Amino acid sequence: MNERFIVSESELVRQREFAARVRQFPDRPQTFHIVTMGCQMNERDSETIAGMLAGMGMRPEAVREKAGLILYNTCCVRENAENRALGNVIWLKELKKERPELLICVGGCMAQEAGMAERMKAMYPFIDLVFGTHNMHRLPEYLLRVLESRHPVVEVLESDGVIVEGLPQERASAFSAFVNIMYGCNNFCSYCIVPYVRGRERSRERQSVLDECKRLVDQGVQEITLLGQNVNSYRGGGSEFAELLRRVDALGVPRLRFMTSHPKDLSDELIAAYGELEHLMPNLHLPVQAGNNAILQAMNRRYTRERYLELVNKLRSVKPEIGLTTDIIVGFPGETEEQFEDTLSLVRAVRYDSAFTFIYSKRAGTKAAQMPDNTPEPVKSERIQRLIALQSDISREILTAQVGRRETVLVESLSARDEGWIGGKTPRGHMVNFPGKPDLIGQLVRVEILSAGRNTLRGKMITEV
Repeated sequence: MNERFIVSESELVRQREFAARVRQFPDRPQTFHIVTMGCQMNERDSETIAGMLAGMGMRPEAVREKAGLILYNTCCVRENAENRALGNVIWLKELKKERPELLICVGGCMAQEAGMAERMKAMYPFIDLVFGTHNMHRLPEYLLRVLESRHPVVEVLESDGVIVEGLPQERASAFSAFVNIMYGCNNFCSYCIVPYVRGRERSRERQSVLDECKRLVDQGVQEITLLGQNVNSYRGGGSEFAELLRRVDALGVPRLRFMTSHPKDLSDELIAAYGELEHLMPNLHLPVQAGNNAILQAMNRRYTRERYLELVNKLRSVKPEIGLTTDIIVGFPGETEEQFEDTLSLVRAVRYDSAFTFIYSKRAGTKAAQMPDNTPEPVKSERIQRLIALQSDISREILTAQVGRRETVLVESLSARDEGWIGGKTPRGHMVNFPGKPDLIGQLVRVEILSAGRNTLRGKMITEV
């Protein structure tokens, strides 16, 4: 791993000293509330931010309006995510008038976007702190500056990012954990802003990842999900990620998952792992984005439709019951009706368990933003509705096929609809709701599937001899 990406221990000591000074500051906030937007990487970052704030003497507050510090960890992968973040921040302006001592902070990918930090500084002067993804570890320093000066601090580093080991953290779950294995992206898909805000790929050392996973297993965590913008290219790609999976699997964690995978880097070694590793769950998120080769080339995805289908066939030859999920963009610049039909036919061929579908969102600074886009919005809307209808039918058929099966479910939460019911996921990733007590949350239980709905299953807990 390139040493220039590693934050030094002396810098971490420096930040701990700032944290101690914040903790002793007489007028510091006593509570915090973090609003997380976007992907699992942001969720994991929010756990680190929560750990740093706790180290500064603050405790979490569930009600946003009551917190002494409100922090938005933002996303900018699509325009609507950016607009939602800005809309939420604007709402806090009135709250700040009522409570001038309130600290409002904005971090994450949107803050890292070129020009966005200065824009927020000019348009939203009530924001106390703006920081980016590359300098999150300096949060104690920035908060101390805000408290001492009572003036806004805007600090965003334009770099390829860093790797920081040893930061405090407050895990959101006691039984399921995200573990970052790498950061950034080198792919530069023509529609995507992530490489510009998250920086180039940089991988954590294998032993650092294994040490973190071992601590989690020792703490009783039931499920570990390894995270990266493109986990398949961990430490340069090839067999490296498959080897990491083998090492984590050997630690004995009951469930092992990962995301997100780029098809161009899906190695034979990784595919083979699905048939070899005891704890690797039979599901894979494999974003295809489109089913037409010309569109895939314009997206700079660097694989063809045929190659993608070949990968799917290899996966199912190794693990026939594997559940595949995906991302699909509709209305990419220049997409014709015939090209969209190719996407529909690919969906029919693959039969995804579920799909995240989006109408193309123009992002300034990307190559696709310069491409001519003559497709009317009503046409794009009609296309995505057709895609959603097709995928909904497939998902319903796949869920119906689960009826009668007996599955091990990791209980995650109380059912949102049915009092006295709980819910969790099967190894394949299907949500099952069934009668049960709250004290089962975080445990693995056996469930018989009794019926299927549009998006979830219903069942009953069983005891097998």
